[in-house]
Amino acid sequence: MPKTDKSGKARKDELPSTIQRSGKKAQQTFAKAHDSAEESYHDEERAHRVAYSALKHTHEKVGDHWEPKEGKGPSDEQAKGGKTTRRETHGGVDANASKQHLYDLAKKLDVPGRSHMTKGELVEALEKANTKKTAQSRKK
Repeated sequence: MPKTDKSGKARKDELPSTIQRSGKKAQQTFAKAHDSAEESYHDEERAHRVAYSALKHTHEKVGDHWEPKEGKGPSDEQAKGGKTTRRETHGGVDANASKQHLYDLAKKLDVPGRSHMTKGELVEALEKANTKKTAQSRKK
């Protein structure tokens, strides 16, 4: 199903819930990448993966929604892409961000023990916090 309408705007009701709760730029990025990939590959699952990869280049997951990143680029090894890519992913957490940025997000999401965590531990804790926040939002 197309994620954009005839005018090229994102169809909010066709987007995943985390993207519905995000800004227009995130919605447009996902929708256009999805539709382009669907047209090219004729494979819904692959189109979905391509759309998330495109989104991860400009946005990062914070809690139950996506926010613009400070700089563009892939958020993790999986987001670098490729048809047969099977690398570690972090569910939208920008694993390439600085430790300070990750710490600030952990503080925003009230992650316990964040001041004693390594960068890798912060990435994992943020991924868990995002998953929990998304689950809570979906129950509402």
